[in-house]
Amino acid sequence: MSNSYAESTVNSKKESTLKSIIVSLVLLFSMQLCANETILAENAPKDKPVSAASDTELDTYHKAQEPYIDKARKSYPQAKERYLKGLPSGEHFFLTTRLYDDQGREEQVFILVKNIADGVIEGIIFNKISTVSGYKNRQEYSFPEKEIYDWLITKPNGGEEGNFVGKFIDTYHH
Repeated sequence: MSNSYAESTVNSKKESTLKSIIVSLVLLFSMQLCANETILAENAPKDKPVSAASDTELDTYHKAQEPYIDKARKSYPQAKERYLKGLPSGEHFFLTTRLYDDQGREEQVFILVKNIADGVIEGIIFNKISTVSGYKNRQEYSFPEKEIYDWLITKPNGGEEGNFVGKFIDTYHH
């Protein structure tokens, strides 16, 4: 058997192994995306986004949210502690913050929490982005805890805890 035949066989096996690894990684990534898609129960409350047509309307909207933001921030330490201890299977922890873009626009979004350490939240934007540019749904995003506006723990049965601002927004009429 010639050396070139042996080298060809070895290279072919390496290529085959590399292809298998790439296919496995693609499948794993796809499964993770599918898992993210099914985090919320079918009967979970649906988002009802609100938009402000003017700065005055936005200021009024922010002022109306203040008591609910205050309630969420005061109860956040207990929710954070529960998250850090480990939520039961099927429960997920979300925090609400605001994204801003270069044009001065803002959008309030849910962040699926992946980690909280040293005053910083690491997670994934869990909204379809409709107002600000430079962000997208399922993008990794980090922000300081001081920029939390609300918190939410989702249940596998569609129930939820927290979401003080979100429940207010669902009833807000401007």
